[in-house]
Amino acid sequence: MSIVRKHRRRKNRTTILALSITTVLLVGTATVINSHKNEKTMVIKKNTHVKTDIVKNNDTLSFPDYDQTSQKDDSGLLEVLNIDSNLVLVNKNRKLPDGYEPEDLVYPSIPLNGAVKEKTRMRSEAAKALENLFAGALADGNTLTAVSGYRSYDRQVSLYNQYLETRGEEWTKAYSAFPGTSEHQTGLAMDVSSPSFGNALEVEFAETKEGKWLAEHAHEYGFIIRYPENKQDTTEYHYEPWHIRYVGVDYANYLYTKDLALEEAMPSEK
Repeated sequence: MSIVRKHRRRKNRTTILALSITTVLLVGTATVINSHKNEKTMVIKKNTHVKTDIVKNNDTLSFPDYDQTSQKDDSGLLEVLNIDSNLVLVNKNRKLPDGYEPEDLVYPSIPLNGAVKEKTRMRSEAAKALENLFAGALADGNTLTAVSGYRSYDRQVSLYNQYLETRGEEWTKAYSAFPGTSEHQTGLAMDVSSPSFGNALEVEFAETKEGKWLAEHAHEYGFIIRYPENKQDTTEYHYEPWHIRYVGVDYANYLYTKDLALEEAMPSEK
């Protein structure tokens, strides 16, 4: 075989190899481009018939639908369906699913100030907000104490029975939730006091400088005073200036500005 023919064959092989590589690269690039074109933002909900996600459209806040976020339970109460929402509504008529416990309970990084650490757990987002709240209070010269956060169903049973024995039925129904209907079981609520008030949970806490600060600034950190003084007929609980509930900054500001209890922002249409 002549040198010229060998050279031509070698050149042809090189050309074929180069074309093959180029084809692979082009196909790969097209695949990547097409995959990016086909990417979509997916919102996954546990129940597509329930409004579990809250959105802000045209600067108007949208709260969960009262009726579509619950279903009748064998107990005669409404069982809530949007348990993972920061705006889940539990009260004397709406209960959590049996055996419910939040999956993201953590201990907020805050000074205990005489509190029992085991009682300070909250869901992670609420715990971070509580850290910021306590830091903000301290910056303004106020020392707060996280007295009681998450409570299990069994713990609420124990407390409820204890209150019935020591304080009677009328007081218990006015201040304590029937097991399964407690906001503390959601992991979004915290009872707050201060060392200067003996870390007590009493109505007079509202008259302390810490209590006044909490009432005026809690919404800035995403919390509301869940059972306000003038909303007893709505919430069916007496005034609790120590009980704060995490809902997120936008919603806390809205409720605070409009002077609304959580029930008033999502009334039943039935």
